[in-house]
Amino acid sequence: MAATLFSRRYVSLLSHLLGWGLLGYLLFFAQSFSMEIHLPDVFWIRQGIFFCLMVGTFYLNSQLLVTRLLLLDQTGRYLLALTGIIIFIILTLWGIENWFNLPILMHRAFHPDGGGQPKLYGWIQPALFTILLVLGISTSLALLQKWQNDANLRLALEQAKTTSELSFLKAQINPHFFFNTLNNIYALTLLDVETAREALHRLSRMMRYVLYETQTGTTLLSKELAFVSDYIQLMQLRLTDKVTVTLDSPDPLHDRPIAPMLLLPFVENAFKHGVSALQPSQIRITIQQQQNQLLLDVRNTLFMDKTPSLEVGNGIGLTNTRRRLDLLYPDRYVLQINEHTPAGEYQVHLTLDLT
Repeated sequence: MAATLFSRRYVSLLSHLLGWGLLGYLLFFAQSFSMEIHLPDVFWIRQGIFFCLMVGTFYLNSQLLVTRLLLLDQTGRYLLALTGIIIFIILTLWGIENWFNLPILMHRAFHPDGGGQPKLYGWIQPALFTILLVLGISTSLALLQKWQNDANLRLALEQAKTTSELSFLKAQINPHFFFNTLNNIYALTLLDVETAREALHRLSRMMRYVLYETQTGTTLLSKELAFVSDYIQLMQLRLTDKVTVTLDSPDPLHDRPIAPMLLLPFVENAFKHGVSALQPSQIRITIQQQQNQLLLDVRNTLFMDKTPSLEVGNGIGLTNTRRRLDLLYPDRYVLQINEHTPAGEYQVHLTLDLT
């Protein structure tokens, strides 16, 4: 960030120096090279004063008048200030011209034979054009800089908001998952201590994943799928024989970066709403890869006494997952929900672009 800021300042300084170098060349060297006659010294003094006035006008306008007047919707006062600057510069140059009799000296330099008449105000038109050009450039650059600063500020605010929101959403998802899992383990301790130990071992491995893999913005797809697999096996420890769980993972797997704990809420939803202790039920989880796309298909038996909707009666995990997808993969995912398939199942199909 510091290097980028230094680079921008360096480029800005270099562009200003080149601009003033070009103006100085036009006011001094270009005229001296194109004229074989000897111009009076007072002419170069006037050019030097004019050059200094242009530099002062440029920064006075861009750093003060534009920011304090034009950008604050005080257009009338801004135009009045510019008019005052133009009049001041013209009067200053006029004073120099008359004090040193510059029109007469210039006429003698161009007409040593004494013919013709001195042009008393021939300098006004090019001077006025230069003043207006400098004012126009300074105003344009000041407005462009303001637009760039505003755009950078908006981008920084959006990034900060996104980062904060993602942290908040992830903080909601993690306690939600562990709350449900600990309830399951508590139930297992009353039935089978050895099975509860195995469940605690899996949970500790999953906690390490959450603590260390979710601190960065992405993790590897292989680790995310291993986390989902651990969750499924942990949930299977307390399921009855009436529940059939199937997990199909891509083989071979091509690792890609993915947001951590992004797939879990869809699987968790299937276990929450697709399992019955009295009726036969099944959960089918299919994960496929097609080039840079990840396809997740989760189907579970639909029970009319449960609410499978992603938006209602479902805890906070899935709702936040929708929001995370919007923030992390805008225009890069398709989430399709079929709340009642012909086979009497609830289906979630996610297509995610991992490029």
